[in-house]
Amino acid sequence: MHGSDTPVRIFGTPSRLGEHVAARSRALIRLAADDEVRRPRIVIIGGGFSGIGMAIRLRQAGIDDFVILERAAVHGGTWRDNSYPGCACDVQSVLYSYSFAPNPDWSRTFSPHDEIWAYLQQCATGYDIDRHFMFGETVRSAAWNDERQQWTVQSTSRSWQADVVIMATGGLSDPVLPMIDGVATFAGAMFHSAQWRHDIDLGGKRVAVIGTGASAIQFVPRVQPQVAHLAVFQRTPPWIMPRRDAAIASWRKQLYRHVPMLHRAHRAATYLLREALHLPFRNLRAARVAEWVARRHMQAQVTDTVLRAKLLPAYRIGCKRILVSDDYYPALTQPNVALVTSAITSIEADGVRTADGALHAADVLIVGTGFRPTDPPLAPHIIGRSGESLSATWQGSPRAYMGTSHAGFPNFFTLMGPNTALGHSSVLLMVEAQIEHVLGVLRYMATRDISAAEPDAVAQRAWVAAVDVRLQATIWNSGGCSSWYIDATGRNSTLWPDGVGRFRRMVARIDPNAYRWTARRDTRAPEVIHV
Repeated sequence: MHGSDTPVRIFGTPSRLGEHVAARSRALIRLAADDEVRRPRIVIIGGGFSGIGMAIRLRQAGIDDFVILERAAVHGGTWRDNSYPGCACDVQSVLYSYSFAPNPDWSRTFSPHDEIWAYLQQCATGYDIDRHFMFGETVRSAAWNDERQQWTVQSTSRSWQADVVIMATGGLSDPVLPMIDGVATFAGAMFHSAQWRHDIDLGGKRVAVIGTGASAIQFVPRVQPQVAHLAVFQRTPPWIMPRRDAAIASWRKQLYRHVPMLHRAHRAATYLLREALHLPFRNLRAARVAEWVARRHMQAQVTDTVLRAKLLPAYRIGCKRILVSDDYYPALTQPNVALVTSAITSIEADGVRTADGALHAADVLIVGTGFRPTDPPLAPHIIGRSGESLSATWQGSPRAYMGTSHAGFPNFFTLMGPNTALGHSSVLLMVEAQIEHVLGVLRYMATRDISAAEPDAVAQRAWVAAVDVRLQATIWNSGGCSSWYIDATGRNSTLWPDGVGRFRRMVARIDPNAYRWTARRDTRAPEVIHV
């Protein structure tokens, strides 16, 4: 752990905390209104788990000269945006939190949206990060100036000149809308699950849901009891494991609050359990055991053999994201629900047309088609030393050294970057490891009077090649499906191929020979240091 391990107490609701933070941000913006260019040492882009975690650790390391640019009016990232009914984490609460900010007050094994958002806002407030936020600041571009050895970041209201830029926008920030003929002609209400329309009353409506991914299996059971009819359009069935969620007893919360060591032990045990879940992705025998558990789960909840056949995946478990739910299957068995497996051919004014010719009437269309983790929207606007953008250097396949730094882009770091997502555990464990790596690079620079650092291109290629080799043997790459893990070139640029522990051990050490260091000089031609 790093810093204080004092348990974080949740106080206030997300909306009240958000109003407080937004008010402080407006005051900061007014104070800075006369400055055309601001010059913080570090610019962090994004105010979700990654950005706030990075900010906290910077302050704990004695670095206070930074700003967080957040396009929304309040922080929270994906847990601010995704507020659909039933929204919750699919990793146990004790592990889906910062190691340096344990929270003994989670209400359930898998915490719901409101509690996670409140926890995140409380961390920002409790660690005095709010004052570093600039809200309503959408980043338009960031370009490296090799003469000044600085980044120029252009956001909504002004330019920023910074030594370091840290992109913490995550992979679940920009929803994907389906490219279906006639989608613009739909006469009813249509929205993505990440942009839920809480002002629309679904009671008595005919509702169509496109997509059966991680979000849909959470909101479908909540929507089903309200609507007159629910049509769920499934392209590929997911593997679903039991969730086994439960309320956390008050005595247990008290125990964790007063004996923090027990809370840490619970987190450690949960971490080891989740690490063991990595085995089915690499071992066919273990995968078959996991598939047996998933099939038994479905058979216990779905008695209709025709429906079962529609719900049984034809690919290996883990090829697509494994989902966890105890109420999705029962919702599909209700008389007002139809699972539609015929392909969608078009959207019409009054419903959805499928390949079998049927028109499925709908008053409301809910899209649960996910996000774009392999195509970050900001990548075309990040310009490196050569004048090329980040997306141009990737050529359709995101690559980074340790998922964190990028050859040709000095002093630029990504949190939750290429090949850092997980299929078995909490991604926050990966984020914290990346944060410590960034801090290690910054410390190295500070102690040696270095103005810029970037990974050596050879070291980056070697890292990416090693990751690719490890991925070849996994079900993610060879499980017989197409998934959002795979980018436009056919490469898996999303997932880390091993357990969390291996990643954390590898990124903990700063290898000076893997980086290209530039000495700080007063001349216009900085000296490149080869260690």
